[in-house]
Amino acid sequence: MTGMEEYHSSNESTFHSEEADSIVKECIESVVGNDDYSQSLVNKWTAGIVERCLTQLVKQGKPYKYIVTCAVMQKTGAGLHTANSCYWDTTMDGSSTVRWENRTMYCVVSVFAVAIA
Repeated sequence: MTGMEEYHSSNESTFHSEEADSIVKECIESVVGNDDYSQSLVNKWTAGIVERCLTQLVKQGKPYKYIVTCAVMQKTGAGLHTANSCYWDTTMDGSSTVRWENRTMYCVVSVFAVAIA
């Protein structure tokens, strides 16, 4: 194998959802910490979580384009349902969704990793 075949067959370039989960949890905790839900901070939190996740994922140096989404919701007893569907190369591309919560809020972060061809 030479060229791109060798590049894509490397185990280092495989998306590992467990690694992404760990990165996302760490990012949420560093941005939100032990704060209680505050409507005035939601935009700051979501932007900070998304930016920090992207930065940490890119630092891994893997050949992916990333899409990160974040939703923060106050715990009020209401339901929250999310779903996603992807049409891609399942051998290379991947996704991860993390549901994090504290006493007053939920945070749901999804990471989509698309291999650079």
